[in-house]
Amino acid sequence: MRKLNSLLKYAKKYKKRYFIGIVFLIIVDFIQLIPPKILGHLTDSLSQGTANKEKITTAVVGILLIAAIMATCRFMWRIYINGTARFVEYDIRSKFFKHLQNLSTSFYNKNKTGDLMALATNDLNAVRMALGQGIIMFCDAVVLTVATLIIMLSINVKLTLIALIPLPFVAIISRKFGKSIHRKFTKVQSCFSKLTDIVQENFSGIRIVKSFVQEEKEYEKFLNENTNNFNANMEFIRVWGIFSPLIELIASLSFVILIAIGGRFVILGNISLGEFITFNMYLGNLVWPMMAMGWVINNLQRGYASLERIEEVLNTPPEIVDKYVDKIESLKGDIEIRDLTFLYPNTKVPALQNVSITIKKGETLGIVGRTGSSKTTLINLLLRLYNVESGKIKINGKDINKIPLKALRQNIGFVSQDPFLFSTTLAENINLAFDELDMDKVVEATKNADIYDNIIDFPEGFETMVGERGVTLSGGQKQRASIARALIKNPDILILDDCLSAVDAKTEVKILDNLNKIMRDKTSIIISHRISAVKEASQIIVLDEGKIVQNGTHEELKNQQGIYKEIYEKQQIEQAIMAEGEV
Repeated sequence: MRKLNSLLKYAKKYKKRYFIGIVFLIIVDFIQLIPPKILGHLTDSLSQGTANKEKITTAVVGILLIAAIMATCRFMWRIYINGTARFVEYDIRSKFFKHLQNLSTSFYNKNKTGDLMALATNDLNAVRMALGQGIIMFCDAVVLTVATLIIMLSINVKLTLIALIPLPFVAIISRKFGKSIHRKFTKVQSCFSKLTDIVQENFSGIRIVKSFVQEEKEYEKFLNENTNNFNANMEFIRVWGIFSPLIELIASLSFVILIAIGGRFVILGNISLGEFITFNMYLGNLVWPMMAMGWVINNLQRGYASLERIEEVLNTPPEIVDKYVDKIESLKGDIEIRDLTFLYPNTKVPALQNVSITIKKGETLGIVGRTGSSKTTLINLLLRLYNVESGKIKINGKDINKIPLKALRQNIGFVSQDPFLFSTTLAENINLAFDELDMDKVVEATKNADIYDNIIDFPEGFETMVGERGVTLSGGQKQRASIARALIKNPDILILDDCLSAVDAKTEVKILDNLNKIMRDKTSIIISHRISAVKEASQIIVLDEGKIVQNGTHEELKNQQGIYKEIYEKQQIEQAIMAEGEV
């Protein structure tokens, strides 16, 4: 009952629809109890020689009329019960997706995409079946069983009690197999999730798979997981394969008992032939609920197992939430970072240690450092993708934790080092931040990002469909389209996280010149491995192992002993070699 209540809590919103559906279902159950009575009376009339054309015609018309009413009512309960289960499925899927959107980055670091996809599809389908077919079978079994038993007892109490002997065994077997079905189905869903994850990962990284000639190796990995999925399903089928026929076998024993003892009752004159036939048909009505209980147990166990997996995600609270925030609409002002130390969850070594920076309004901060020096971590904290201690980061004098997330992220233009484009048109990708498409703004943003000429050269121009993750564009085009997407927001703060690495030096200079004009009264942060991208910044910091080891302007740092000078001199030599090669 606890499992049924867990499922039904999602159906409460539609209790009126379910009520209407159950009413039509009960009408069908009661109406289908009438034909056995009609056939019983007709049989007695035929055996006694009292039947005539009128009686037979009345019986036939009556049965046809009942069949028509049952067909109509069956249509209604399918619409109102199975249809409502679809409404519930829609609600849970919407709630699930919205909750996923609110969960923090760390959640996605621990949970695979394929597993989440399986929850939103396969598991949710099992929940729908439990709230559709499961409810139908449960109500059908209870109502039909009670109504049939009452009529059977009115015909012959002794014969009814004898025919019901197998019923307790059905209950015992259902209870025993129910736990096993739950365990096996949970394993099935888990294996399906892993299989989905492998498929999704391979399709997303198909170019890497092909370039490293890993097709056969990846196929073997898929084959192993597919085998696990197959074996889990076969284990579940074996349990269900034993359970269902066993219920049917026990139910069939009732017919054996009825034929053996009921036939003797007819010979002895305890019941008439018509009553025997009527009793036999009612017993057939009773066998279905006995078998249906097995299906009910299966549906509920599968639905509950899937709901547990879905609710595990739904019960995961978002780590990054608004709490005691102020009403803030603009981020124009200084950015202050004081003694910031940050550790990623479940780690002991700080990613950032005692970082202190002040960026004045209208200034540009350049961040340089070797790979793994936590440059991106600092940006993630400015975007509040992870929680920060109170007072460690302030924007325009306000603690970052007091700034509403929506206001914070709407006023920051962010371009990541791994630009992501959606499978839609270029215009819609660039206009992502807005509901209404303003082509004038889109065009202006693409010109500032120096991608306009590329776009108009495409046959479809701004209507060019971008493949999954921007696969149809070059690396430089993806980066510049992402920059345009950030610029169209006209942000108070612009953050470029090593997003100019795939463009040539000439294009880089042009983009940076445009940014200097656009962001003159606003704040910019540029992370780059190339000194050319940050040399015009108001100040530059050098990160190493999460610590600021150097701070100053380009002119100051290039003459200091340290990481910056090493990187600068190395890149100067590389540029000289390239220049000689061109000559």
